[in-house]
Amino acid sequence: MKKLILLFGILFSVNSVFSQGYKPVKIDNFVTISMPQGYSEKDTLGQHIYSATTNFGYMMAIAEPNAKNNQPLKKEKDLNNVFKKYITGIQRQSPNSSAQNVRDTTVGTLKAKTFTLVTDDGTGNIQNRSFLLIYTTGATYTFEYAYPDIRKDMIKGEAKTYFGSIKLSPDLQRNDQYTDTRSVSSGLGAYTIIEIVGGILVVFVIVWLVFFRNRSSNELA
Repeated sequence: MKKLILLFGILFSVNSVFSQGYKPVKIDNFVTISMPQGYSEKDTLGQHIYSATTNFGYMMAIAEPNAKNNQPLKKEKDLNNVFKKYITGIQRQSPNSSAQNVRDTTVGTLKAKTFTLVTDDGTGNIQNRSFLLIYTTGATYTFEYAYPDIRKDMIKGEAKTYFGSIKLSPDLQRNDQYTDTRSVSSGLGAYTIIEIVGGILVVFVIVWLVFFRNRSSNELA
């Protein structure tokens, strides 16, 4: 019976996504996301805020310009620190909450961070807020999908559609996040480099042993 209810919920979620008629919304010159028809738009102190209530939850997209004198980050670790501080700030705004499933992801060529803020008031009323964060030198983008925990098995289709609809301008590249992108452009991680160097050393040892063995055989002959 539980599986039947779950299947019905998933099917209803998919039907809800299509029936609400999502449309692309340009939240600034660089980022577009799809929102249900009837979404609301608000501009507060330079922040562009787009929000909508659906059959299962609440979604919001925020484009917040960074300070005009904002200095570019130098390394990826600096970007990670920005994400860490941002997540801590969001968590402090919600008492009795914890950031869960924190992980890295990519949107286009940009690095992003996703996590779910889980809030429990102690009475069994658990609320979830799924976030996707993108930081660039020019702006910080926050995408949120909030829903009650009892609907977590029903919102998957809608949440996937929402977060998966984020589109970036080709003008946005990784060096808009931090300047030292050599490790990214090379496409080689630390472990990959170690494996390559190790492989070269093994080949060198094998070639040297074969050469030494042949030389010894010739001398004995």
